[in-house]
Amino acid sequence: MNGDSQKNIAEKVGVSAQTLGKWAEAGDWAKKRAAQNITRPELVNKLLMTINTLIEQVNESEDPNLIAGLGDKLSKLSTTIEKLDKKSSVVDAIEVFMAFARWLQYRATFDDEITPELLKAVNKYQDLYISELISKKVGG
Repeated sequence: MNGDSQKNIAEKVGVSAQTLGKWAEAGDWAKKRAAQNITRPELVNKLLMTINTLIEQVNESEDPNLIAGLGDKLSKLSTTIEKLDKKSSVVDAIEVFMAFARWLQYRATFDDEITPELLKAVNKYQDLYISELISKKVGG
């Protein structure tokens, strides 16, 4: 998650690159890494800037198709922003877990009690927590 190659991670945790590749795929590591690189406020800001750009394009244009499609595009972007706000507790939890993971990795450089097995267990329960939190949001 912190930019290490899968080969380096596999060596650190003592598994084959193939096994780690399966873990990465099953755990959606690529999506998690992407989520780590942009915060919810940044994403909302980008969406708001997109809305502003769309409105400016329509105001400068006389294209009836562009004008007609504006309402639908604005509605979709607004819905996306609203969903981000509803998922804030999930996003916040992920951000805290990522910060905690970075702190654990730092501590592991001088604290012998922080083992690869402990890190795997912490990750397992963090992932389980997030999965259950998401399913409650979706289901309830």
